[in-house]
Amino acid sequence: MIDRTEALASAGPTGATRRAFRSRVDSLRPTYGFEDVSLAPGTSTLEPADVELRADFAGIPLAIPVLAAAMDAVVDPSFAGHLADLGGLAFLNIEGVQTRYDDPAELLARIADAPDDRVHDLLAEAYAAPIREVLVARRIDEIHGAGSRAAVAATPGAARRWGPFCAEHGAELFLVQSQVSSARHLASGYDPLSFAEFARFMPIPVAVGNTTNPDAAFALMAHGAAAVFVGVGPGAACTTREVLGIGVPQVTAVSDVAAARDAFLAETGRHVPVVADGGMRRGGEIAKAIAAGADLVMLGSPLARAEEAPGRGTNWGMATPSPVLPRGTRIRVGTVATLERILLGPAHATDGSENLMGALRQSMAALGARTIRDMQQVEMVYAPAVQTEGKSWQRGR
Repeated sequence: MIDRTEALASAGPTGATRRAFRSRVDSLRPTYGFEDVSLAPGTSTLEPADVELRADFAGIPLAIPVLAAAMDAVVDPSFAGHLADLGGLAFLNIEGVQTRYDDPAELLARIADAPDDRVHDLLAEAYAAPIREVLVARRIDEIHGAGSRAAVAATPGAARRWGPFCAEHGAELFLVQSQVSSARHLASGYDPLSFAEFARFMPIPVAVGNTTNPDAAFALMAHGAAAVFVGVGPGAACTTREVLGIGVPQVTAVSDVAAARDAFLAETGRHVPVVADGGMRRGGEIAKAIAAGADLVMLGSPLARAEEAPGRGTNWGMATPSPVLPRGTRIRVGTVATLERILLGPAHATDGSENLMGALRQSMAALGARTIRDMQQVEMVYAPAVQTEGKSWQRGR
């Protein structure tokens, strides 16, 4: 859009008047995704065994900085237990099929097997069934029984209803998650959720997502967020960027929110973890997310490929079941390996999609980073050709 009030007149070589207009694109800032950057080696290296991947997430100690996304094709109570055994933490979708059906296995199989032209209607139908209190309480108990802390997620519209209920029934962490989160939501037709009041009222830590804006992230931290999730539209099953035209590439988004985290820590002394959510499939992308400033990563589709995942080789997003505006799609990711092999190896694939934590450990060691905090200090360079330079034989396979 051209602002003609800013037009400047000047004389051209022929004496004719020329006008210089100020365009919206003149102020576009460069932004970067995982494919645009690379990590630069420094002056020291480490033995991989000496690298420390432990993280503290909202008071929950983790052996690896991995969270499983609150997607029905990724997390059920059994999966949460498997991930906990490996050192991570899974989030259960409180508005998903696990809390609407006593035994969702048959429904999950139908969704996985449905033809592409039928699956959206099937998803809308599946999520029309009511959420049941007895199932919410049962799933929390089952997660505990599987050996995991109970981390649960819901959208802002459902948080006021289900947050206190989940806390009362033993959940240790609640995530308020939406496409775009802000500290100030305006609505004329209903009373919107006040995150500050909600976080203050809840007896358990409350994390929030998702955002890409550092000012919004800082405000959410000031309102009591236990963690802030970063990412709008980068997930493999998400179509937000195509449908709504919204999103910021993940390296820039994470870096911006990490800067807000560091400023908040300097002002208050409280460290609020930043979680890179979406867009990572390979170990190198996880390493870049940490280097960009993330404390942990949330994975969806990479974990949906595990034998233990309930989606049977498929995945779809939390926003998919909307009957009027689908913002996600069921994708076929395949079932390739156990969860342990995907996260800890040994890798049988050469594309970096298995032994994700081994790749992160090796990357940190090569860069001389012993801890996650050290990894956040390594040099990152603009290198859009780094993944294709000299790789013509690989691309031709």
